[in-house]
Amino acid sequence: MEEEELVEGWEEEDKEESKELKQELEEELEDEELKEELKEELKKLEDKLEEELKEELEEELKQELKEELEVKELKEELEEDLEELEEKLEEELEKELKKEEKTKLEEELKEELEEELEKLEELEKEEDEEKELKEELEEKLEELEDKLEE
Repeated sequence: MEEEELVEGWEEEDKEESKELKQELEEELEDEELKEELKEELKKLEDKLEEELKEELEEELKQELKEELEVKELKEELEEDLEELEEKLEEELEKELKKEEKTKLEEELKEELEEELEKLEELEKEEDEEKELKEELEEKLEELEDKLEE
């Protein structure tokens, strides 16, 4: 009888250990499934973030390019205006060469030319700043894409 009780006790212990092992395996399996789900969600979030960042950077680049184009157009207009002004002033100078006001007209022409040149230099400076900003944005975009690829 004692042997039977011992055997039954061992069988009970084996059943308990089996149940515990089975439960541990089920928990590990659930943990693995949860990890996979979390990995998938993380990947989706990373993809979404990457897309949003790309769109944002593209918009910034488009805006910078638009502003750069506007600066270029303004520069061209100013150059044309400057040429027209130079031509007009030259004509005036030729008419006034015979008169004593020649020196005065030359000074006016110089002043206007200097003003136009200052405006032109300022526009060129703005254009350079726009280019630098554009390059920085492109570098940042490349860095972000590199980081996201990693």
